Amino acid sequence: MSRTFRWAALGCAALALAATQPASAAEKKLTIGVAVANLQADFFNQIKQAAEAHAKKLGHDVVTVDAKGDASTQVNQIQDLITRRIDALIYIPAGATAAGVPVKAAKAAGIPVIAVDRNAPDAPGDTFIATDSVAAARTLGEWICKQTGGKGKVAVIQGQLGTTPELDRDKGFMEAMSKCPGLQVVAKQDSKMWMQDEGFQIAQDMLQRNPDINVFFGRADALALGAAQAVKVANVDQKVWVIGFDGDVAGLKAVQSGVLDATMTQQTQKMGRMAVEAAVDLVNGKKLPPTQLQPATLTTKQNVGPFITSHP
Repeated sequence: MSRTFRWAALGCAALALAATQPASAAEKKLTIGVAVANLQADFFNQIKQAAEAHAKKLGHDVVTVDAKGDASTQVNQIQDLITRRIDALIYIPAGATAAGVPVKAAKAAGIPVIAVDRNAPDAPGDTFIATDSVAAARTLGEWICKQTGGKGKVAVIQGQLGTTPELDRDKGFMEAMSKCPGLQVVAKQDSKMWMQDEGFQIAQDMLQRNPDINVFFGRADALALGAAQAVKVANVDQKVWVIGFDGDVAGLKAVQSGVLDATMTQQTQKMGRMAVEAAVDLVNGKKLPPTQLQPATLTTKQNVGPFITSHP
């Protein structure tokens, strides 16, 4: 037998043996659970859609559940995903209440958890992917300080109290306000679901108590849009600046039309893709940073166009 033939025969034998072996972890088709807080929100929808598309591209399956803003529903949904033997869990908590329960259950079952946007303080995910909301809200606060000349009355419509984004956005914005003493925060009230109708009602109540408010900060674009609607209905005499946070499609279009003055555009599509890649890495035993924060972009009428065309 010639040397060339002998090597060819050995190569064929190796291929035949490999074909009988189970796929490596890297080649295994995974089933990834995606537990979303509330798909009524465009922000969460974008993360979900990006995650599903990227998982499909990589050859993995995704099972998505929507808690519709209810924490107890989400606990039950994730328990069902665990029973179905998912390989990894991408988790956006529906609120601060009981946020750590699903993480503990998943980890007890040996399932890695990728927390996105919100992290349970008592049971953090194996990695946490989110916007650097402290830095982003600080930037937004510094911008509104400049636009108003550092003078005026500010009203803040908060998100769900106790959640990571609300805590971080409050910290960053108040850091900016502490350096702009002429802007006085005269009203703060929380919402339950970060929704537009809540923003409208809260802003109406605030304007009745403080009709000379000239800045509204909605902690989410939907809340800011509700505030803008309330300002329009109130028909106030002064210029009222309305700023949001998220860079939702509706928020971006409102910035373009002048309904909102500014928002912070988050990289929702990127975070969805990152979450899937993190799931694959964790299943394969790769160590990831506990926190992976992404920058957001201050978005005004001057730079909003490209974000509407192609969301990051």
